[in-house]
Amino acid sequence: MSARFLTLALISTAMALPAAAQAAPAAAPGGGLMMQLVMFLPLILIFYFLLIRPQQQRAKKHTAMISAIKRGDTVVTSGGLIGKVNKVSDTEISVDLAENVRVRVIKSMVIEVRNKAEPVPAND
Repeated sequence: MSARFLTLALISTAMALPAAAQAAPAAAPGGGLMMQLVMFLPLILIFYFLLIRPQQQRAKKHTAMISAIKRGDTVVTSGGLIGKVNKVSDTEISVDLAENVRVRVIKSMVIEVRNKAEPVPAND
């Protein structure tokens, strides 16, 4: 009989704990909506200066590089092909990869432009 009493006492205590925790509502933490906005503002600024702004600057550099492509430049495509520009149009360029091997490449797929005067680094 004492085992039944003990289990009933444990069950009733366990049932009473959530009710006791809900009995006294506390004041709203954080000071309301204005305080939450003030705390959220630095997070937005950090994201802007560390993620968004550098990405925009890279996109501007890439657009300027693509618009400056001219005949005779050596380009590297996103697929890793290196060739010499033969013809430039609005959205495509014609690239000579080897003798009698000419491919058309979409301008936005060019990741690097190497000019004729620019030296190529050695493989050391």
